Formats: sequence, structure tokens, C-alpha cells
Amino acid sequence: MRKIVIAGNWKMNKTVAESVKLAADVVAAVKDIRQVVVAIAPTYLALAKVAEVVKGTNVKLAAQDVHWENQGAFTGKVSADMLQEIGVDFVIIGHSEQRTYFGETDETVNKKVRKVLSLGMGPIICIGETLAERQGGQLESVLTTQVNGAYAGLSADDARRTVVAYEPVWAIGTGVTASDDEAQQAHAFVRGLLAKLYGDSVAQSISIQYGGSMKPENAAGLLGQPDIDGGLIGGAALKADSFLGIITPGESAAQST
Repeated sequence: MRKIVIAGNWKMNKTVAESVKLAADVVAAVKDIRQVVVAIAPTYLALAKVAEVVKGTNVKLAAQDVHWENQGAFTGKVSADMLQEIGVDFVIIGHSEQRTYFGETDETVNKKVRKVLSLGMGPIICIGETLAERQGGQLESVLTTQVNGAYAGLSADDARRTVVAYEPVWAIGTGVTASDDEAQQAHAFVRGLLAKLYGDSVAQSISIQYGGSMKPENAAGLLGQPDIDGGLIGGAALKADSFLGIITPGESAAQST
């Protein structure tokens, strides 16, 4: 049975000291959580210090991006073995902000996914449409292209080790959230794409998160949908209490299945 995975993407927020404090607060807040996989993704600068805080706890460590090469003249980038060495469990790949501002493509997403999997970490693969694409009737074609690109050449065993984050770009950081039905329909479509690639058994084993202004007020409705298996959380993950306010209904949803 697939897991509910709730990951806090801290983006470019929190100094190292602030990150250590928030990580400690999250560890304390979720100490009794058993059914939900909880992860936090601080900045690169804070990863090593936060790794010390979460070590031996039920909180997993995630990185916000990675480069696909082992080493070399790639100023400003971080390699997968650097992340692996400090204990990173998950790597967020293909976030819409990377696609929009920093030249991420389906091809580079695939390269990063392959590299992360080769070192035993779990990729969180972000996909999603812009408002113009949704309004233009391109939702399914955009998601199809992004899923097929991300999973190109991956075996079924590798696919089982991935997490997908469906994030409608128009709902990220805007306060606007897809309705429960809109989100469920998109998630079901994505699971259908995975089933076409790998069969229904594999597709049913892959957790698909919702990313797009999930917060305590709407988490229960979203997490109660049959194909929504967690969340990739932005602003609401920057305080331990609001992050817990999303994780708690996730725990309830997991216990009810």
C-alpha cells in the first residue's frame, strides 16, 4: 500500500540557525506520527546542520534540487553524492520555479531522476500546468509530456521508488488552491499515465502529492481524495504548528485506508 508523503519545501527561506530551530520544532511536533512519511527540505547551506537534527528521528531530509553530473565545472551546483553523504533521503526535482526561472526541462529532470535513483535516494518529481495551459485545454497534454519525459528509460523497479508532486503552477504561493475535485481528477489522470507506462500495480504503488497552497484549512479535504497521497508544502511548512496541521489529517487519512 502506498504511503502518504508530506514534505516541507522551505525554498529560499531561513538562515542556518533558523533552519536548525525549525527542524527541531518539526521533530518535536511530529514525534508521535507513525503513518505519514514526513520530510523537510531546507536550503543547501542548512542541509548538513539540519541532517544532524533529524538523524534518528521520524523526519526525513530532502534537498531542493541537484545536478546530474558527478562533479566538474558547474559553479553553484551540488552533486548527488554530496547530498547522499550527509544523509539526504529525498530530492525535489523539476519544481515549477526551477522550470520557470532556471531553465529546467523534461530532459534535465530525467537526468536528475536517474542520478538520484542510482545513489539510493528518492526523487520527488514535480509536474503541473500553468493557468494559461489549463484554461487552454492543455492540462492533459502538459502532464503527459512531463510524466513521459521524467520517466523515460526508467524501469518499473525504479519507478516504484519515486514520488510525484502534482503542482498546478497557478496555485503555488498564490493562496489559490485547486478544489478537491480538480486536484483528484488531475491526480487520477497522472496515475493513469503511470499505469500506461508500468501497469496498474506499479502505478498504484507510487505516491502522488498535491503541491499548490495546501494548508491546515484545506488539507483534510485534499488528503481524503483517493489518489492524493500527501503534499509538497511551501509556506505552511515554515512554522511547525501549521505543518503539523497538515500532517495530522494525513495521519488520519492513512489510518482510515
